[in-house]
Amino acid sequence: MLPALDAPAPDFTLRDHHGATVTLSETVGARPVVLVFFPLAFTGTCTGELCALRDSIALFDDAGVELLAISVDSTATLREFAERERYPFRLLADFWPHGEVARRYGVLLEDKGFATRGTFVIDREGMLRASFVTGPGEARDLDAYREALRALER
Repeated sequence: MLPALDAPAPDFTLRDHHGATVTLSETVGARPVVLVFFPLAFTGTCTGELCALRDSIALFDDAGVELLAISVDSTATLREFAERERYPFRLLADFWPHGEVARRYGVLLEDKGFATRGTFVIDREGMLRASFVTGPGEARDLDAYREALRALER
């Protein structure tokens, strides 16, 4: 089940692709956050989606938002993926306990062992303001991000 809008976003601590610890509650105090769950690194749709976000990073920068992408891959895998594709945002490893953060956000596909494509917009107070989900093969449209970011203006 997806977390409720206008309620506190589930907090978590994960490692990014450089091994640094990222805690959501500490990050959102500085600025809003967009969490982008994706199934797996180095797969066609995931790579295409994250490259579209890379190429449109100004959308997030202009909104003063930190973009964090999360998958069940290891930090080593995510480091190679981020370096190869030159992602300007952090990739977080929901590796162990396997998929626990994706589970808390209601996007873990238990039978597959990875997350579906879920996006969550969290304001500076840690409240979930918007979310949208697509299935594993269905890429998210940048217009869906633009619409979700508008929730921060309300």
